[in-house]
Amino acid sequence: MTLADLSTTDRYPTRGSDSTLLDRTDPTVWSGVSTGPAARDELAAHDAKGFHVVEGLLSPAEVQAHWQELERLMRDERVRNDERTVVERSSNEVRSIFEVHEISERIGALARDPRVLDRARQILGSDVYVHQSRINFMPGYRGTGFYWHSDFETWHAEDGMPAMRAVSISIALTDNYPFNGGLMIMPGAHRTFVSCAGETPEDNYKSSLKQQKVGVPSEDNITKLAYEHGIEQFTGQAGSALWFDSNCMHGSGNNITPYPRSNIFIVFNSVDNALVEPFAAKSPRPNHVASRDFTPLRR
Repeated sequence: MTLADLSTTDRYPTRGSDSTLLDRTDPTVWSGVSTGPAARDELAAHDAKGFHVVEGLLSPAEVQAHWQELERLMRDERVRNDERTVVERSSNEVRSIFEVHEISERIGALARDPRVLDRARQILGSDVYVHQSRINFMPGYRGTGFYWHSDFETWHAEDGMPAMRAVSISIALTDNYPFNGGLMIMPGAHRTFVSCAGETPEDNYKSSLKQQKVGVPSEDNITKLAYEHGIEQFTGQAGSALWFDSNCMHGSGNNITPYPRSNIFIVFNSVDNALVEPFAAKSPRPNHVASRDFTPLRR
């Protein structure tokens, strides 16, 4: 089977009548790039669990500079009125700003920082490009969480991502506590693809970015994975970073504490895993949600 055949063959069917469990057929850590900032034990942990944490990726001064950038973007009316900005359903507060590495020079530089870019290349074994970037805001008292899901299920179904050759980094700009809506993740569940039930509605992204209703696993399958793998939570000081595989099963609860939680989220996809036509949607999502510019990212 050629590379072209692999890119158009649907090895992970989803959005049918049932929610089923399928074995993953892709590596988690790919060969091809032998040097970079990730140590051997970090890559081994990433392969086994589907994720690993880098403490203190950003210094306190860098955290402060990026936090000030978030504040600037939130106050900018042009950004708020841009289609790339998503607001909360109930409070109308900013929830996410997409394609933020293109909007902000500072965050664009962060995506190209060797501490970030070179680790993504190590994990994926190739040159990479930014599939998606965003800032996530979870304000105190009113921040709503994300239900259990695998990002790859959506990227495969609605964006046409052929293989699980993408990795995300979530960089905390606020302290992550166990009680302010921190991200929960099932270690080892990345080796199982959860095929979800339900047909993809037209322009599904417009509602799913606020609350995902299609492309979510059944409660039975969430229960099976949780009892088999357990649940861990990403906590730590501002400046910490979580790297996690595209097929990790993860979610977060609402934030009813006074402590806000904000992060920079960047998804790197291998240039050898370029998007094709969606596997379970009539048309692809817009470029600011799922980029189709496959130019390798350079420092």
